[in-house]
Amino acid sequence: MSSSPKRILFISNGHGEDNHSSYVIETLLELCPDLDIAAMPIVGEGNAYRRLNIPIIGPTQNMPSGGFSYINRWRFLTDLQAGLVGLTWQQLKAIWQYAPTCDLIMATGDTVSQGFAYSTGYPYVSFISCLSSLYEGKLYIGPFIGHFLRSPRCLAVVTRDPYTAQDLKKQGLSKAIFGGIPSLDKLIPTGKDLQLKSDVPMVALLPGSRLPEAVRNFKLQLNLILEIIKIIPSDKIQFRAALVPKVMEQLGEIAISEGWHYNTGKLTYQSQNGITEVYCYSDAFSDILHNCTLMLGMAGLAVDQGVALGKPVIQIPGEGPQFTYAFAEAQTRLIGLCAQTIGTEPATPEILREAAKKVVETVNNKDYLAACEEHGKNRFGPPGASVRIAKLLLKYLNKTV
Repeated sequence: MSSSPKRILFISNGHGEDNHSSYVIETLLELCPDLDIAAMPIVGEGNAYRRLNIPIIGPTQNMPSGGFSYINRWRFLTDLQAGLVGLTWQQLKAIWQYAPTCDLIMATGDTVSQGFAYSTGYPYVSFISCLSSLYEGKLYIGPFIGHFLRSPRCLAVVTRDPYTAQDLKKQGLSKAIFGGIPSLDKLIPTGKDLQLKSDVPMVALLPGSRLPEAVRNFKLQLNLILEIIKIIPSDKIQFRAALVPKVMEQLGEIAISEGWHYNTGKLTYQSQNGITEVYCYSDAFSDILHNCTLMLGMAGLAVDQGVALGKPVIQIPGEGPQFTYAFAEAQTRLIGLCAQTIGTEPATPEILREAAKKVVETVNNKDYLAACEEHGKNRFGPPGASVRIAKLLLKYLNKTV
């Protein structure tokens, strides 16, 4: 008589966390296709799960803060007005109802997702994907998350980088284990023709994925390009933008508002320095990262992925809610040598001029570029996170691979 499929519930609190979990789920199903998998994304709609047709067990809703209320407490008030408390309560009830039917729970994220998993009373694996000892040299484990991670019901604490696992073990958390960044495993070039000129530095534009912030960020980056070509001839540098489809749809409007011309995936600008081109893609993220010399980054996970490939990033703060100076400064501490943040406020013309100088200086600094290649790859550890984490979960599900 065959036993019923093992059931696992994924809980995550953030868009990046949803993505991490979705990549682990893909690998899990490759290793063990008969698993019964469901999810509860606490922030946003859970599109990463929906893409895989993973059932979502409770209500979801996009909040005004976009999940970044921790950066600005005023945004937390807007979330409250939008029904955050009621939504959270409904999500908790859905988790409590579903958890008794599960063989294992995996919580990806910080205190919120770990607290949700702990509250079920059932065994869980913690993946603290957004926490790292690299920020301060030592990870502060607060009383709440410390209680959740040290609980006997927490079977393992998976970290995003090797340094954090070592640090937590020094702090007495022997169950800490290096997992890595699952999305790095999917960062494989597709062979997309980016129409690149050989032997010319390529700058990748990464304005983020959430609207309307991503559009504002991209406009800032276009203005930065205009400062760059005042310093270096437009035929000595090239630009490729990795955009989400919803930003691609607005390229015509963006071009008009910023004084550029748009034609089928390409923005052009005519100046006394010649014609500047920005080729834009919504399906070439991996190819752009692998081929770029430098990233202009106004994103989180996308920048981490580039750095893990050994690419440096120059960051200019935006208006947020995500990519503010506070976020950029924290990102700089996480990334270390590979990151340079210009300005301490939403980018002004002066900040853009300073950033332009730094871009030109960086793409011509071969020693720095070589150092970034070594530093980035060491900072985040080797690829293979999806397989490592999937096999760990299967171990606790009493499966063997």
